[in-house]
Amino acid sequence: MKIVLLKDIAGVGRRNEVKNVSDGYALNMLIPNKLAVVGTPSAIAHAARLKAEQEGERKLQENLLLKNFSSLEGVEIELTEKANEKGHLFASVHTSTIASELKKQKGIDVLPDFLHVEKPIKEIGAHTITVKAHDKTGTFSLVIKAL
Repeated sequence: MKIVLLKDIAGVGRRNEVKNVSDGYALNMLIPNKLAVVGTPSAIAHAARLKAEQEGERKLQENLLLKNFSSLEGVEIELTEKANEKGHLFASVHTSTIASELKKQKGIDVLPDFLHVEKPIKEIGAHTITVKAHDKTGTFSLVIKAL
């Protein structure tokens, strides 16, 4: 059965993709849980429009980021999180949180997809965040303090 995915599903596909799955999986799992809709011609056309808009937005953000790479150098943002007395955070810091703080504190708009963290951030202190777009790479500093 042809379906259009409404959300990212591990092992199946990403949002707004058209996929062929077994009838049982579609009718018993995906459609009742609102993870997909039946792949009618109108649903497929709508998904293609949404996918094109998302790709256009991503390209625009990437081009803007390439122009503003110089503004990232030397930037330091601070974040306050809950931590225990040993300096371990109760919850790791995600790239979406870093991107929103970067916009709030410095006015630099970066999609979380472009931020790369080598390992999950689970401790207070200074961390280096890498920003990658095409073949350009930039870095900025993230300082996490205990609440």
